[in-house]
Amino acid sequence: MPATAQSHRPRRGRRTNRLLAVAATVVTAGALAAAALPASASADGNHRGHGGPGRYQDVQLLSFNDLHGNLEPPAGSSGRVTELQHDGTTETVDAGGVEYLATHLRTARKGNAYSITAAGGDMVGASPLLSGLFHDEPTIEALNALDLDVTSVGNHEFDEGAKELARLQNGGCHPTEGCYTDKRFKGADFPYLAANVLDEKSGKPLLKPYWVWKQKGVKVGFIGVTLEGTPDIVSAEGVKGLSFKDEAETINKYAKVLQRQGVKSIVALVHEGGFPASSSYNYDCDSPGAGDGISGPIADIARNVTPEVDALVTGHTHAAYVCTIPDPAGKPRTVTSAASFGRLYTDTTLTYDRRTGDIARTAVQSANHVVTRDVPKAPDMTRLIDRWSTLAAPIGNRPIGYISGDVSRDGTESPLGDLIADAQLAYGRTQDPETDLALMNPGGIRAPLTYTSTSGEGDGVVTYAEGFTVQPFANTVNLKDYTGAQLIQVLKEQVSGPNEAAPKILQVSSGLTYTLDLTRSGADRVVTDSIRLNGAPIDPAATYRVASNSFLAGGGDGFATLGQGANELVGTDDLTALEQYLTANSSEAAPLAPPAADRITVVR
Repeated sequence: MPATAQSHRPRRGRRTNRLLAVAATVVTAGALAAAALPASASADGNHRGHGGPGRYQDVQLLSFNDLHGNLEPPAGSSGRVTELQHDGTTETVDAGGVEYLATHLRTARKGNAYSITAAGGDMVGASPLLSGLFHDEPTIEALNALDLDVTSVGNHEFDEGAKELARLQNGGCHPTEGCYTDKRFKGADFPYLAANVLDEKSGKPLLKPYWVWKQKGVKVGFIGVTLEGTPDIVSAEGVKGLSFKDEAETINKYAKVLQRQGVKSIVALVHEGGFPASSSYNYDCDSPGAGDGISGPIADIARNVTPEVDALVTGHTHAAYVCTIPDPAGKPRTVTSAASFGRLYTDTTLTYDRRTGDIARTAVQSANHVVTRDVPKAPDMTRLIDRWSTLAAPIGNRPIGYISGDVSRDGTESPLGDLIADAQLAYGRTQDPETDLALMNPGGIRAPLTYTSTSGEGDGVVTYAEGFTVQPFANTVNLKDYTGAQLIQVLKEQVSGPNEAAPKILQVSSGLTYTLDLTRSGADRVVTDSIRLNGAPIDPAATYRVASNSFLAGGGDGFATLGQGANELVGTDDLTALEQYLTANSSEAAPLAPPAADRITVVR
């Protein structure tokens, strides 16, 4: 799909211009060398000499990642970004919503005849009700209208399995629910790339491994991969029959393929990310030195990806960064991520050398920009949201409970995590009165519950749509028996094994308490003799009945021991359990107060 200049749209307001002025300071270290290029750049980005196109052509790469079907502006902290001010203080800025994202992208493309829009995976999955209720068809329609050119798959593209992913790519009505409108779903206009996802039977990539953008003699190749550890964080059914290969090795393999085809300008779309030293989107990631401001898996991947790749667009960690990380030859290379939920987009200038067909990497410039909500809404996106909202309203607007204040999902232990664990414990006891406790994975909690009305439902009212946004996976609540020794091991797996570098702290139901000592290392961070259930020490030889969602009960998120329980009882879906708990324990006159989040004592 060729990139074309967009029609004229209303200009950004003063607020946006100020934000972009701040964001413009966030550039890769190599950008300072741009002035060394011969000739001067014309208004259209073409570096001309005398008569006709010059040697260098600026190519605009707009990118974002981890949209997760957030078509409407996300609520609470999920709809804000932190902005670093010139005086060193920070402010939060409301951000996100495809009506605004479309306006920002279309404005950014003006005057750029050579413009590509790419994404780093997780466009769908874990989506709010407006998209998730319809198996993310609304999001694919929105991405088509946004003129997305290409994306990698992410782990969430596999939530409903390979066949459903193929339907999102190729179109067709849902196999069980049929068509939602009188029009057949046509699928994505853009290619999903899955270079490192192989069909176990054929040994071939599940989807296209790469894609080449071409315009007027300029060629840029894109290779798309998701994290090798996808099977650890997706249900077993979702990745059945698939194998996931090493990210860097796969990118290097297909970079050679592209080189043999004469494509020397290459961008990797990698659904794996890092952790910057600051949560501010406009933090200078390269201060004090190249790569010093970011840690995590992407740092290792970037250092092992061939120098033939010119830039990496990443995701998965929902962090915001524009960094340079040295390639295997020791030369700086741009690595970007635009947070999540459509709150940011990245604008990168790739200077294409027509003589060599490669990117002049010393001239790469990049910055993250805020998708502010002070610009006009894109009318076509408003119509899209209205159309799907009309279909969703009878289900989504139904009240399921009442809260007296915001129920946050932030923190090592969160009020919302406690609330969900309590709901699953209460549900478990309706199925088996001997249920002792419940555990909830933090990654399964996708949004906070906010007190302020978001859709006219009234302050403090929790609607089904809001509950769906919190828990969109349709996991079941399962009961299993574990020995006390196994339960202790589960808690230690939060901070050891696959979770040692990036701990996954389970949210626990009322009655379970322990100390998490972060001054220690590995499994020792969970203090064994501090673990109590209703005040009594855990007996390693006793049997405990534990409720958890089906993802955890299957050993997901690195909790192998949870997959070893006995006497499994499969219950209803987790959203129903939350709805039942809120209905039973809150009313308009007596709303539920946010839990205190005081079950885990954290020592730092």
